[in-house]
Amino acid sequence: MATVEQKKAHTIGKEAARKEAEKLADSFKEKLGITWEWDGDTLEFVAKSGTAKGTKGTVIVTDNDIAVKIELPFLLSAFKGMVAGKVKEKLDPIS
Repeated sequence: MATVEQKKAHTIGKEAARKEAEKLADSFKEKLGITWEWDGDTLEFVAKSGTAKGTKGTVIVTDNDIAVKIELPFLLSAFKGMVAGKVKEKLDPIS
């Protein structure tokens, strides 16, 4: 299993950061078929079917940062760099 972890500081407030986390999850939902839900300030997601089957992770939102952790199953571990790049691309505009 390969793990992608990225953290991005922000100054937009927790509610706006939660909306950004939802945008990130929705973008992966459309492309990879993940499902997600909030558990407090942690957005938890999983791909139960499709090309990303077995992928799971979290997006933790605080007052000061957004932390993304994605666990890729063995068969997708070769795509770790590409996934990390996509996460960075989605997090970079957040300030």
